[in-house]
Amino acid sequence: CKYFNTYELNSTFYKFPTVKTLKNWYNKTPESFLFSAKAFKGITHYRRFNNCEQEIADLYATLKEGLAKKLACVLFQLPPSFSYTEERLALIIGSLDVSFKNVVEFRNESWWRQDVIEAFAQAGITFCSVNYPRLPTGIVATTATGYVRLHGNPTLFYSEYSKEDLDELHRELLAQNFDEAFVYFNNTASEAAIENALYYKRSHLP
Repeated sequence: CKYFNTYELNSTFYKFPTVKTLKNWYNKTPESFLFSAKAFKGITHYRRFNNCEQEIADLYATLKEGLAKKLACVLFQLPPSFSYTEERLALIIGSLDVSFKNVVEFRNESWWRQDVIEAFAQAGITFCSVNYPRLPTGIVATTATGYVRLHGNPTLFYSEYSKEDLDELHRELLAQNFDEAFVYFNNTASEAAIENALYYKRSHLP
């Protein structure tokens, strides 16, 4: 909190969150601090949105109660084996509560297609822009909210981004005229994420 104004919760991916834990984080952070939360893997990786309406509803309710006004986005990250089909696209869109800022991250290149982008834009779902080995790295805009995850490239979770890379990223974000944009660094296997995030904030944020 001393250095950044937002944090992406990955722990909620590995274990379904509790209101008590979320409220504890809420109470320990400044008034203007924002959390984005990654959806529990039971939804995205085990059931892959199939027959988990109650679990999704419980996730939204828990995040809303626990983080309240400090909840920014809810991230749903799908596994690399989850490739595009019309049925899967419809399932994702039909499963999400549009009263939340939903972000969907794909790890399979088949989802980078115009009909998906148009469907997300119509549904008000943010397509997560990524920097990930062997995936498209350009900024995708489907809502007024930009959401970028930098995972380390070419070495996943390890590679550090150059200052030139981050400067170019900022220019690309500005060109989209987002109302807001969240940039999270997941190259955390070394100190690269901290160095990159500090540089990005120091160079491009007020």
